[in-house]
Amino acid sequence: MNKLSLANRLQGTDEYYFSKKLREIEVLNQSGAQVINLGIGSPDLPPHPDVITTLAEQASRADVHGYQSYRGAKALREAMAAFYEKWYQVHLDPESEILPLMGSKEGIMHISMTYLNEGDEVLVPDPGYPTYRAASQLAGAVCRTYALREDRGWLPDFEALSQEDLRKVKIMWLNYPHMPTGTLPTRAFFEQCVDFASRHGILLCHDNPYSFILNDEPMSILAVSGAKEVVLELNSLSKSANMAGWRVGMLCGQAGRISEVLRFKSNMDSGMFLPVQLAAAKALSLPASWYQSLNETYARRREKIWALLRQLGCTWNPRQAGLFVWARIPSGWPDGFAFSDAVLHQAHVFITPGGIFGQQGEQYVRLSLCQPESVLEEALHRIQHTYLQIPETTRV
Repeated sequence: MNKLSLANRLQGTDEYYFSKKLREIEVLNQSGAQVINLGIGSPDLPPHPDVITTLAEQASRADVHGYQSYRGAKALREAMAAFYEKWYQVHLDPESEILPLMGSKEGIMHISMTYLNEGDEVLVPDPGYPTYRAASQLAGAVCRTYALREDRGWLPDFEALSQEDLRKVKIMWLNYPHMPTGTLPTRAFFEQCVDFASRHGILLCHDNPYSFILNDEPMSILAVSGAKEVVLELNSLSKSANMAGWRVGMLCGQAGRISEVLRFKSNMDSGMFLPVQLAAAKALSLPASWYQSLNETYARRREKIWALLRQLGCTWNPRQAGLFVWARIPSGWPDGFAFSDAVLHQAHVFITPGGIFGQQGEQYVRLSLCQPESVLEEALHRIQHTYLQIPETTRV
């Protein structure tokens, strides 16, 4: 027996799709392809100048380079609380109901490791962010997918779920505005979510990083009466403040649960660099004009993406929020993987196959808005001059 064999917890967890695909794209680039990447939602725009200035000024101090509090700086927690009060009309106690995170992705893992035992069950959306499934499996839990379909507006069927045996379900992952489909929530929908979780004793974990992108009405599920009893909400500065690489997120909810997650988190890191926290506090205080300007840029880019999708023969719902456009592939193609590969290898433009987000996404693709208009115009030009051919081995 090999003493250094792979841990059992990794047996059902593959390398992240984009990690593998970026290597393939790098090989194409080395051969001269110069692939245009429309796959990943990493904002290409900088943070607000005041945020960068704050970081530089604070980093030049001599007293900010030591270990920081596991709970985050008080100034950051207060800024997060003020942000929730201003934009979502949600009151949070900065001393007990907010936990700053090194990005919300780590929060998904922290929640999973805090609450899940081997054999516990987790409701995971299909299509949905792959990390929900990966974190649940790494914690030893069993994933049960719940289907989101276009004919139901990409919303859960709570009536059907209520007919299932949910006794082992501990957590349900939810994400609206939804990634990858861009579906927007309503207050009534969030009330329905909270009611479902309350009736079945499920911890509802809502991931909310896209509420400000191409959306005039940012919402938090914590605004629903009784939500704190059953909800933990993750949020992030990655998209709304163009700070993806800074790794600043937050976990919000009932004080007892925040304390429980902190028990795990405090064993995993030693706090966030203080100047980053203070710069993040500045970002959270930005006025409405910041989001308006950001969305004007994304709206112009979205028009370019729509033109590209028309050229590809795709169809889509124009009322989507977030950093992506979700679209159905043309008939004749077996799935989004074959379609994406054809666009990549024939036009040298990478778009994400919807199947990486689950079975319900197999006939779809996702395109990112995180490229300048000039790059999107070049992508459109390439596709206009490419006759996409369906490989014989993938024809339906």
